[in-house]
Amino acid sequence: FPGLQGGPHIHQMAGVATQLKEVCSPSFKEYSEQVCKNAAALADELITKYGYTLATGGTENHLVLWNLRPQGLTGNKMEKVADMCHITLNKNAVFGDSSALSPGGVRIGMPAMTSRGCTEEDFVAIVEFLHEVVEICLEIQGKHGKMMKDFVTGLPGNARIEDLKRRGHEWTSKFDMPGF
Repeated sequence: FPGLQGGPHIHQMAGVATQLKEVCSPSFKEYSEQVCKNAAALADELITKYGYTLATGGTENHLVLWNLRPQGLTGNKMEKVADMCHITLNKNAVFGDSSALSPGGVRIGMPAMTSRGCTEEDFVAIVEFLHEVVEICLEIQGKHGKMMKDFVTGLPGNARIEDLKRRGHEWTSKFDMPGF
């Protein structure tokens, strides 16, 4: 592996140095605080408006771990439908799962939309999109079955998924994309 031999890898050190300089700036501190406020707003809305269960009862950091087991859903299904709607979240195991292959929850991070300028009020609106993903999942599961192989048969051409994707694009278009 000739590319990995030798002395210091300047490109890696430069990347770390650049990042360390950024995190020392006042603007990064403001950004980090906004990320945490946004996460708290999303968590509070999921709990208070819809009664959803979060793995830790809330959040004090940059992400929310949402337990979908009380709804009878898996993180696999939620992730699949959200992806089709261009909503990014990750399936994630939650306490009590019997297998990591069928995780009972999803993990939602706040930094990406915070970087685009979203505030707490915007994250309250995001909850509406997430709740609709749950409703779509439950509808598909009710019609096609709980097994993933049956569930996915209800995805192609689903009008509710296409509608949510369209509305999501319209809503997010008002926020700038960093770097563009």
